[in-house]
Amino acid sequence: MKIQWLGHSAFRLTESTGASVITDPFDPAAVGYGMAYLPCDAITSSHGHSDHNNFKGVKGNPVIINQTGTFDVHGIKIHSVQCYHDSAEGALRGKNIMYLFRLDGVTVCHMGDVGEECTPELIEQLIPVNVLLIPVGGNYTIDAEQAKEYVDRIMPDVVIPMHYKTKHTDYDIDKVESFLRLFDDECIVEENADTLEFDRYDFDGNSTRIIVPKRFKG
Repeated sequence: MKIQWLGHSAFRLTESTGASVITDPFDPAAVGYGMAYLPCDAITSSHGHSDHNNFKGVKGNPVIINQTGTFDVHGIKIHSVQCYHDSAEGALRGKNIMYLFRLDGVTVCHMGDVGEECTPELIEQLIPVNVLLIPVGGNYTIDAEQAKEYVDRIMPDVVIPMHYKTKHTDYDIDKVESFLRLFDDECIVEENADTLEFDRYDFDGNSTRIIVPKRFKG
């Protein structure tokens, strides 16, 4: 399976069959840079803010999933878990939906704009996870240290940070470096490519890699 980072919290997940899902497509006016206009079979949206639900920014006529439940999109298994966008049980920013995807035997978790603290009850609904897509910028989501706690509890094989400040982004959020500093250098991989390919046999369960596409760093 392939994971292509489109920027901010948007990813295109593609199974070997060619079926694909795009997560949280964003409005370029909100984020500060553009998103590739690509086709897919389904869109998942974690919540209704413009940097996460720009459905018109996706090519074709995909199914839109923006609720909790279990879904099957051309063989891609999707299960969604509801949580909060803030630490006040939704009183500040409402609810957030996290999605678990199963593609080619690989489990990917997209945490959307999770803002609530890490709890055993929430972790139990997510594990096990091979690839964790997690916000790290703070303010509107969990911050770097809270994200680190989620990583330590979930223990994924791969972490791809998202929803952080770049040179084009005006949001009052932190850069990815605040998150990366919490890990040993040998755990961090900077990739020249925006698209990563994974196989279920790539994961040994003994370590966690933090992967950051260079184009979206800094």
